[in-house]
Amino acid sequence: MLFWQVIRVAFRGILANKLRTSLTMLGIIIGVGAIIAMLSLGEGAKKQVVESISRFGTNLLRVRPGAAKLGHIRSGAVETLTIDDAEAIKRYVPGIKSLSPSVSSMGQIKYANKNGTTLVSGITPEFIEMNNFPVAQGSFFDESDVKLMKRVAALGTTAKEQLFGDAPAVGEKIKIEGQTFTVIAVMGSKGQTTWYDPDDQIFVPITTSQKRLFNQDFVSDIHVQVNSVEEIPDVKASIEKLLRARHHIKNGFEADFSIRDFSEIINTMQKTTQTFTILLSGIAAVSLLVGGIGVMNIMLVSVTERTREIGIRIAVGARRKDIMRQFLIEALVISVTGGIIGIAIGVMMAYLLSYFGEWETIITLYSISLGFFFSLLVGLIFGIYPARKASLMNPIEALRYE
Repeated sequence: MLFWQVIRVAFRGILANKLRTSLTMLGIIIGVGAIIAMLSLGEGAKKQVVESISRFGTNLLRVRPGAAKLGHIRSGAVETLTIDDAEAIKRYVPGIKSLSPSVSSMGQIKYANKNGTTLVSGITPEFIEMNNFPVAQGSFFDESDVKLMKRVAALGTTAKEQLFGDAPAVGEKIKIEGQTFTVIAVMGSKGQTTWYDPDDQIFVPITTSQKRLFNQDFVSDIHVQVNSVEEIPDVKASIEKLLRARHHIKNGFEADFSIRDFSEIINTMQKTTQTFTILLSGIAAVSLLVGGIGVMNIMLVSVTERTREIGIRIAVGARRKDIMRQFLIEALVISVTGGIIGIAIGVMMAYLLSYFGEWETIITLYSISLGFFFSLLVGLIFGIYPARKASLMNPIEALRYE
């Protein structure tokens, strides 16, 4: 028989018992659909992780002070990083696009009869461009404001709403730690993440923060933007080497600073998301296993029901490999048809999750190909035994079968 004739006979045998075949396909349909839906959720979650981190800037390194030790016990922040360190990094480390030291501390804020506590960040003008922080109203302070230690402030949207509500803030006077500051800008909203609200802070010139507010010479962080992702490892190593030399720390001894790579944070969060996706997809794959067992079961029943047909075919010249091929193709037709229906349902489930659940889903060619491949594999694995059993049947006993 030609291949297309074998397919036609297979469909005819399957459609002879429509309800039984449909129930057999159900496990394949559910398994493939669930795998595609879970993979689309995982891809969407990975994209959201990247976008969430990228809101704070790209190609970033963050140099932070270490921690003081009392014996072997860490006891607090070390005042080790200075503006001079930041200037040295900017001057001697190649591959740096921009740099901004910062001084951050919680501070009390007040306007008229409203007051609260928020993060007060002393920064340089480069900070907002590095961290993709837009200005919504007014204008941000510049280098002259930093040099003159001016008492000017830019409010994040959460801090602005806390003090002013819907009223305009630019040009108004507020109190920060009891000192009067002029509001010169309101920042655009960046949106809250699961661990941090970047809008709940106030920006002031770093020199003002150091000398007028918190009276300190050290900095809390040094933000470094690298020219490209590829240069991050080299820049990171160069910064560590430079700071060890400046702080007189020999190799092999613990540094009094740390360097965080934002790309590492992205990779870690993506791996965590991927682990959950694989776990959920593995649970969904159990349905495929159950469906495969159903395919094998129905094919064994089919072999038993068609024993005389098998005997007649062998008697008129059909070879054993022809019989095996016939039943194997029938198993593949059941599983692949179920897989195609499952792909359609999985795509629909992904769209429904995105529309009603407000979860971002991304359907990729990889997930569709994987669903189709698994359905094909299930039909092949669980169809071999029934097909082999049919091909090994004794034709004389088969013709006698009632």
